[in-house]
Amino acid sequence: MNFFSLEGHVALVTGSSTGLGKGIARVLGAAGAKVVLNYANNVARAEQAREELAAEQIDCLLHRADVTNEGQIDEMFRAAESTYGPIDIIVVNATPDQPQLPIEQYDWEFHQSMLDFFVKSPYLLTRRALPSMRQQKWGRIVNITSEVYHRSVAPFSAYVAAKGAQIGWTRSMATELAPHGITVNSVAPGWIPVERHEKDPQEMKDAYFSIIPMGRWGTPEDVGYAVLFYASEQASFVTGQTTCVNGGNTPW
Repeated sequence: MNFFSLEGHVALVTGSSTGLGKGIARVLGAAGAKVVLNYANNVARAEQAREELAAEQIDCLLHRADVTNEGQIDEMFRAAESTYGPIDIIVVNATPDQPQLPIEQYDWEFHQSMLDFFVKSPYLLTRRALPSMRQQKWGRIVNITSEVYHRSVAPFSAYVAAKGAQIGWTRSMATELAPHGITVNSVAPGWIPVERHEKDPQEMKDAYFSIIPMGRWGTPEDVGYAVLFYASEQASFVTGQTTCVNGGNTPW
């Protein structure tokens, strides 16, 4: 048996033109999935990501869509379905900016933007994919959450609250969709420096690095391998779970 093969499957990874999303797409594509790369803004960067993965013999389709917009999600699914067939693996990874601010400096509009990405987006994506997943009695939904919920990171309340809501949604949907052969899980990365962290203060990076028990930085591919497990046939009896990918940096 070819363990963890995704041959014959179509995976959508939101926010996959850079960072964790691109690493996840690379791992799923290398496992045999046809991959829908999603981005929202930077066309040149997205085209570069597509070319990079295509050079690695990964069959991928690039589509621009705001994954909090129902109409744009539908257009993306239609494009994928006409090229590859039904999407049966969804990885919810896209994220907005994440400033760390005390509660007095957050307003509700910002809280709402967090909820839009981490609750509304998985809701819209899952609802769009459900008819075909139910028909084939197979589907995988993987939410990329964050260790911040488990570690109660502050001052970060809007992001932490939305990630907690996403984990709660994951657990409830896992129970609801289990009878249909659809699993819903989440992967919670630690701080993994990617392109958007380039301007973060070095002292902040050093402080975090010093508390990673494993003594090394994680990589986007580390996150991708956890997603691959959840997406695989070998994880068909695993649902409603959260795996932290942070080198052991999670207190329980």
